[in-house]
Amino acid sequence: MFRCRLMLMLATVVLPASAFAQAAVDGAAVYEKSCASCHTAPAAGSRAPTREILSQNAPEAILTSLMSGKMYQQGGALTDAERRAVAAFVAGRPLGTSPKLADVGRCTSKPAALSASAVADGWNGWGSTTANTRFVTAQRGGLPASAVPRLKLKWAFGFPGVSSARAQPAVAGGRLFVGSDSGAVFALDAKTGCTHWMFQAQHAIRTAISIGPYKNGTASGMAAYFADGGAVAYAVDVVTGRQIWTRKVDDHPYATSTGSPTVYNGRVYVTTSGLGEEGLGGANNHSCCTFRGSVSSLDANTGALIWKTFTITEEPSPRGKSQAGVEAYGPAGGGIWSSPTIDPARRLIYVATGNGYADPAQLTTDAVLALDIETGKIRWSFQPLANDVWAGGCGRGGAGNPNCPAAIGPDHDFSMSPVLAKRSNGSDLIIVQQKSGMAYAIDPDKQGAKVWEYKTSNGSGLGGQWGAAADERQAYFGVVNQQPGGVRAVKIDTGEEVWSKPAAERLCGKAPGCSVSQGGAVTATPGIVFSVSMDGGIRAHAADDGTVVWTFDTNRSFDTVNGVKASGGAIDGPGVVVEDGMVFATSGYVSLVGRPGNVLLAFGVD
Repeated sequence: MFRCRLMLMLATVVLPASAFAQAAVDGAAVYEKSCASCHTAPAAGSRAPTREILSQNAPEAILTSLMSGKMYQQGGALTDAERRAVAAFVAGRPLGTSPKLADVGRCTSKPAALSASAVADGWNGWGSTTANTRFVTAQRGGLPASAVPRLKLKWAFGFPGVSSARAQPAVAGGRLFVGSDSGAVFALDAKTGCTHWMFQAQHAIRTAISIGPYKNGTASGMAAYFADGGAVAYAVDVVTGRQIWTRKVDDHPYATSTGSPTVYNGRVYVTTSGLGEEGLGGANNHSCCTFRGSVSSLDANTGALIWKTFTITEEPSPRGKSQAGVEAYGPAGGGIWSSPTIDPARRLIYVATGNGYADPAQLTTDAVLALDIETGKIRWSFQPLANDVWAGGCGRGGAGNPNCPAAIGPDHDFSMSPVLAKRSNGSDLIIVQQKSGMAYAIDPDKQGAKVWEYKTSNGSGLGGQWGAAADERQAYFGVVNQQPGGVRAVKIDTGEEVWSKPAAERLCGKAPGCSVSQGGAVTATPGIVFSVSMDGGIRAHAADDGTVVWTFDTNRSFDTVNGVKASGGAIDGPGVVVEDGMVFATSGYVSLVGRPGNVLLAFGVD
C-alpha cells in the first residue's frame, strides 16, 4: 500500500553523509526490486505516478520522499546508498548536479554589488533581523497599512523539478535570494522576477538565506549564507553566485538543517535537526537513537569551525537490545528546527529545541537554551515540558518494544526561533510558542524565569509552530491545530489577550490534505499582521482587532516569469516577507501532511 504511493508527495531532502562513502549501487536494480511493481505500469485506479512522471522531479526531491516524506517508511527499508542510487536513476541525473538554467526570464543586466546599508535595510535571514521578531518598520517595509487591501500579484516564479516550496526568501538592494527542494538557489530581481544566477547545492534547501560580508583571499563583498538537507553550510557571492566555501557541520546520517543560519559579527551560526531517525525509532531493526541537535559557529570568511555545541551534552550509549536483537542507544533528540537568535547586549545566542528521541529524558529537550556567543557553553535553559521522549511506531508506553521510550511523550517540540522583544519599559523578553499550544515569555536577565504564559490552542503533535511576530506593543501567534486554526494577539508586557480570530472559511474546499491549520510563521508591519495557512491562503489582519483586510488564494496555476509550470498549494513553515513596498511568499508544502505546490509569488501596489 505505502510502496504504491512512492514519491506521490515530496518533502524536505535529507542526504546522509555516510552515503558518500558507500560503494556504488545500481539504481536500476533497486528500482526494479522496490519500485517497478507499482510505478512501471500502475494498476487501474492507482494513484501511483508512472516512472515517466517521476522523472520530471529533481533527484533531491525524490530522495526527500524516501527520507522524510510520504515514503519514509519504505525508504527506511533501503540503505543510504540505495536511496541515493534509485533517486538518481529515476530522475536521470546524479544528486547535486546542476540542470541547465532556462533562458526564459534571464536578467539582461548584471547586478551591482550590495552595500552594507542595503543589507541592513532589507529582509535578512529568517526573522528580518537577528532578534527574529519578524517585524518590519514602516521605513523598511515601505507598505503602509492603508495600501495593503490594494495588493496585487506582480509576478510569479516557478521552482523546477519539485512539488514543495518551503524556503523563505531574503530581499536586499532590489534582489531576492531563495532556495528550493531541488537544491537550487536563485538570485532574482525583486521587482520583475528575472533570474540573475542559479547555484546548485548538494541537497535540498529549506532554510532562508542570510546575507553578510566576507573576505576570502583577494576577494571581498557580500555573501549569501544558507544550509541544506545534508547539514552542509554554504557561502556564495551575491553578485556572481560563485561558491566561496562549504562546511559539513554534522556527519550523522539523519542530520539536516531546517533552521536558517544567522550571521553576526563575522560568524555564521548553523543549527541541525534530525529527520528520519525519530520516525523510525520504533522499528526493531533500527538502532534508536543517536542523533543530537547542535549549533555550530563558523568563520564567515572561510567556513572554519570555531565551536560546536550539542543540545544534549551526554553522548548516546547502549541501553539494551530491541526484540530483533539490535542494540538501542540513548539519549538522543533535541533537534533545533529554527534559526538562532542573537542577544548582543548579553553576548548570548538563543535556540529552541525539539523533543527527545530515546531515553533517558534530558533537561535540554523542548527547551529554550542560552549559549555563550564566544564559547558555545550553555549558560541556562528553560524547559516548560519535561520527559517528552517520542519515537514513531511506539504507541503508548512503547507496546513492550525495548527500542521505544518507557513512557511515550506528546511530541510537543519548539519549532520556532525565540523572539527577542522589548517591553514598554525597554527591558527585554524572550517569546516562544510550543506545539503544546502554550506561548511563553521568559526573562533573559533572570536565567529564563517565566514572566507569563498564554494558551493559544489545545496543541498538536502534528505540524509545527514555525514563527511568532512582535511589534512595539503586541505579540502575534498562528494556531497549528488542524482544527480550528486562527491567529491570536497578546500584550507583550503581560500576555493578556488582545484579540483572537478563528480561521476563515477554508479556500481549498474538500481537497485531500486541505486544512485550516495556521502553524506557518506570521509577519508584522505597522498596523498589519500577515498570516499563511494550509488552506493555501495568504491573509492580512488589522493589528488592532484581527479583522482580515486582504486575502489571496494560491490554489491555482500561475504563469511564471521563468516559464516553469507552477501552482500553489498548502502554505506552512515560512511566512511572508515584506520589503520595499512588496510582499513575497512561497506556496506548496508537503511532508506527512499538506498539498503540493512550487511557486514564489510577489505582490505590490499599483
